[in-house]
Amino acid sequence: MAIMTNRAPLLTHRVDGEGPALILLNGGMMSIAAWDPYAIPLARNAHVVRCDFRGQLLSGGPFPQSLDEHARDVVDLLDALGIDSAHWIGVSFGAEVAMAGAARFPDRVRRLTIMSATERTDARMREEAAIGRSLAERAAMGGANEGAVLFRRIASTTWSEDWLARQPADFIESRAQKMGSMPASFFAGAAAILHILEDLDLTPILGDITAPALVIGGGSDLIFPPEHSRAIARAIPGARLEIIEGGSHGLIFEHYDRVLGLLG
Repeated sequence: MAIMTNRAPLLTHRVDGEGPALILLNGGMMSIAAWDPYAIPLARNAHVVRCDFRGQLLSGGPFPQSLDEHARDVVDLLDALGIDSAHWIGVSFGAEVAMAGAARFPDRVRRLTIMSATERTDARMREEAAIGRSLAERAAMGGANEGAVLFRRIASTTWSEDWLARQPADFIESRAQKMGSMPASFFAGAAAILHILEDLDLTPILGDITAPALVIGGGSDLIFPPEHSRAIARAIPGARLEIIEGGSHGLIFEHYDRVLGLLG
């Protein structure tokens, strides 16, 4: 089906397939198309919804200032689509939104899958988020190189060296140049998302989650190391934990078959 664009606050979204509803929630720098390898097979047996958060490529502002606002946007989208409850699947920032949604709106989350996430940001993570936000803010104001610098900084810890070695030689640089040419609104939205990570702490609400939960972490994740996936699984009652050995923060790309099998 075609992508459907709506005025804010309803999120830009795409719907594929029929069956039990599930919604795929983006990482901070992702957009709808990044889920194509998963959405297509999942849609054979499910009603798959994808969306861009406000502040991402396809959804405009105003930009939410909290995870709760982002979760409310997802609930509003489900309302608009006539979906009572869904399996919320989130990666990185999308996983943070999914956990907030499961705690705040338990009747709307049938199942919960959390990938490459953290229960809170520690001092290192907060410093990295602040640096990224500063770069994004400068790019939004017309900085010529900051967008490319931001992508290179993120890429240096997102993927494993082994996976990058199998990509085209210009993989990082070509994408850095594309990032640098994104519109100012994209960087303003990225800055708003990164700002939320500067003081993120979900530990007070994780025990309120009642949905059956699966936590997937990468054993070699440098952004949100596996001890944070373990902490999430301990805090959510009855949660199941899967650590993918060798998995980086970009494990949904590097370990596609394993992740798809866990989602099915």
